[in-house]
Amino acid sequence: MELNLRGKTAVITGGATGMGLETALLLGEEGCRIALCGRRPEKLSEAKSLLEERGVPVYCQTADMTEEEQVNRFADRAAEALGGIDIWINNAGMAVHKPMMEISAAHWKQLIDANLTSVFYGCKAAARHMWDKGGVILNAGSFQSLFPAAGSGPYGAAKAGVCSLTRTFAGELASRGIRVVTYIPGVIETPMAKLDDWMTATNQQANIPLPRLGTTSDIANTLVFLASDKASYINGVSVEITGGKFCVQNPRYSWE
Repeated sequence: MELNLRGKTAVITGGATGMGLETALLLGEEGCRIALCGRRPEKLSEAKSLLEERGVPVYCQTADMTEEEQVNRFADRAAEALGGIDIWINNAGMAVHKPMMEISAAHWKQLIDANLTSVFYGCKAAARHMWDKGGVILNAGSFQSLFPAAGSGPYGAAKAGVCSLTRTFAGELASRGIRVVTYIPGVIETPMAKLDDWMTATNQQANIPLPRLGTTSDIANTLVFLASDKASYINGVSVEITGGKFCVQNPRYSWE
């Protein structure tokens, strides 16, 4: 299938590891130029080398997505280095498991900024560079956008906010030819998730009709499609990539 992505520039925040890096590699295979930002210079350097080894034009910069000035500076420099911005993926975020009664005001602000405010800044920066030509903005939601988890309240609230923000931006940017979509990963086997005792303790696989956890490739394949012209009528919605997690009350039914 020809996705018509060759020659386009894709920005991925938090793109140096996990789902972000896998998506960058796949977009690179499709002929995209790639811009990555993150907070860890060493991880960005590793990602840059990996992409360059495959012949992918790449620009990397450390940036804090919770600081609007840094987001705008990154967007401007990426556009200058790679010839504009066509795709922007708001992938950066963070999660902490702690009861609501133990969440301080400072901690609440940190989590909301990392997972929601960063998306607001990213959407604005992306739209500014797509204003006269169109483009695609993809925002990272979470299954907690739909179904929050006790012990992770600020994260779930922020990710629910991402879905609402996506719909608003989609409505406001449609006349500029800019599509905005939320993607909702299920339980994905990333390096971070493998270190998370919560995933094992709660037996997340039991909630998924498909007999496995998700992979970073499952996410990347979907994002590349959503970023392409083949998804040109998909806008203002949340796309679940979950293996059918909780699609029924008895997800293990067909295996019993």
